[in-house]
This record gives sequence, C-alpha cells and structure tokens, in this order.
Amino acid sequence: MQLLRAVLAAALLLLATLSDAHNITTILSKHPEFSTFNHYLTLTHLAPEINGKTTITVCAVDNAAMSDLLSKHPSIYTIKNILSLHVLLDYFGAKKLHQITNGTALAATMYQATGSAPGSAGFVNITDLHGGKVGFGAENNDGTLSSTFVKSVEEIPYNISVIQISKVLPSAAAEAPAPAPTQQNLTNIMSKHGCKVFADALSAQPDALNTFNDNLDGGLTVFCPLDDAFKAFLPKFKNLTKSGKVALLEFHGVPVYQSKATLKSNNGLQNTLATDGANKFDFTVQNDGEDVTLKTKLTTAKITDTFV
Repeated sequence: MQLLRAVLAAALLLLATLSDAHNITTILSKHPEFSTFNHYLTLTHLAPEINGKTTITVCAVDNAAMSDLLSKHPSIYTIKNILSLHVLLDYFGAKKLHQITNGTALAATMYQATGSAPGSAGFVNITDLHGGKVGFGAENNDGTLSSTFVKSVEEIPYNISVIQISKVLPSAAAEAPAPAPTQQNLTNIMSKHGCKVFADALSAQPDALNTFNDNLDGGLTVFCPLDDAFKAFLPKFKNLTKSGKVALLEFHGVPVYQSKATLKSNNGLQNTLATDGANKFDFTVQNDGEDVTLKTKLTTAKITDTFV
C-alpha cells in the first residue's frame, strides 16, 4: 500500500546519545521483581541519563515498594524527582557499603544535580549499622535511616552498581507536587534539525499533531525523515486521503520513550501511534552491530542520528 512506501526514520527525536558502558534497562530486565522500577526509569527518561554517567549507583526497589509509592498517585514529574533521589553519583558496591570510612557517608544524587533540590534534599545518608546492615535515608529526613541494603543486583566496578534497598526513600522535597515542564514544540524541534518538510506536513494535520502532543507526557519517540527523503515522497503523500495522511504521519511515532540502546536490545515488532488506527501500521526493529534499522514490508530505513 502507498502508506507503507514512506521513507522512515532518518533521526530519532527526543533521544539523547547514550554511553555504551552500561544499560540500566537491560540490567534490570533480568530481574522481574524490579519491573515497575525499571518501567518508570524509562517513562521518566532517567534511564538514558543513568546510562550516560560513567560512575553511578542505582538504589532499586522491588515492585511492592513501588506499589506503595504509586498508591499515592504522584505525577510523573514527582515520580522522576523521587527516583532521582535513588540514583547516587558515586560507586557503592556491596563491599564498599560495609567498609564506609567512619561508618557513614553522604552521597549526592541525580536529584541534587537537577538544581531543584532545596538545601541538602538531594543528598542521601548511608550508614554502616554493622551486623551486616547498611541504612539509607534522605538527608533532609531528620537523619532517619528509613531503608536498608538488601542485596547487590549487579556490579561493574567502578562504572555502575545496582543494589536493592528495602523501601522508597521518603523526602518531603522530592515528594512535593512537581510542575510539568513547558511542553516542547515538536514541529519547531524537527524543523531545526533537518525535518522541516515532515514537520510542516504534521502541522497541516491537526488530528495527527494532537496525537503526538497527547503522548508527550507519557513518553514519545518520533522517527523523523530528513527533508530530502520526505520531499521525494510528497507527491504520493498529497494524493492520500485525509485519514491516510494522518495514519502515515502517526506511523512515524511510538507511544513510549525509546533510547537507541533500548532499541538495540529489543528486536522485533514495534507498535506505533498508527497501530490502533483503522489500518494498524507497525514496523520491525532489527539490529546489525551498532546499526539500528526499521523494517516494513516495503522498505528498510536506518537511524542515522539522534537529537533532543
């Protein structure tokens, strides 16, 4: 069908270039007890930030602990602040936790690095309680060690340590309702990075543009064709029906935040914003070394760059 003759992705929108040193999503995917924690690292876009750090410790909590957090119905932005407090900007393997100098350490977190943590709210107190126990507590929580070390999940010295702690760290600052960031203008971003023809086509179809914008908060990946590629397809695009144009444009969006590293480790069928439409369009992700390709019945396209 004509809809499938579009040249697909030339660039990934809303993805950061990631370090290949480690992949927190892949690490946690081997441990189903952390599936909810892992899901929200992706949904809040913390996963690629973690992957981009060269020295990091992730304090994961199991599904039961995440259920307690989610039962309070925090916004996705508040969840991001809370989980950021569980990412330490230093390496703490199991051995180091039991050999802390003077028995206690204060670790800066990714929440502190955002610049929005007031005072000492972005620091975590780690204290060796002896007898095999290590306590964790948000520094602004009156010094209360509300959580304890459970086990080491995976360690890559001295790159990344993933450990399990017993509970989500309470922090009034991190748990405070967080305002939503100013919504990004997708068409402006695409236009500035060589995808103006596609952006103009999207702007001309409000139904499709609204679908893209409605998915921003929950996570969105856009596979954006460069101008020359989409310009060559324009004569066919203009001959499509209105619903056909909408479906084609939505075919280039995925309703979840996907990093390039995630795509590399998840070969197979990929749902799109058009999957649930009348024509149910999707594509297959295939990898060959560092190359990530998107395959339909009629064409194969390679991701050539990432931006934003």
